[in-house]
Amino acid sequence: MFRQRPDADMIPQGWVIAVMVEVPGERTPVPHYFAVGKADRALAEWAATDLAQQAGTIASSPVDGREPVDAMRQILAYRMRELGLKTGEARALGDKYPRRWLF
Repeated sequence: MFRQRPDADMIPQGWVIAVMVEVPGERTPVPHYFAVGKADRALAEWAATDLAQQAGTIASSPVDGREPVDAMRQILAYRMRELGLKTGEARALGDKYPRRWLF
């Protein structure tokens, strides 16, 4: 019989990623936030970058000390379940700071 690890809910399974996007009409690139259900940081950053290209051109250099693509925080397994993010899914969170996803 399969037994789940006691700490299985505390294993990081995803990331919250910020991508700086150049939006027409804005003076500087604006951060757009994404929740990505991939445990590997690099894969999560690429998935967020792919989604960000739909919103506009991605900044090519740091803006006001922020990197163009920034992995902000890991998402634990139990938190992904609470927020409805599935493994492998990438979800755009918009350009407002995603407090609910970070705490």
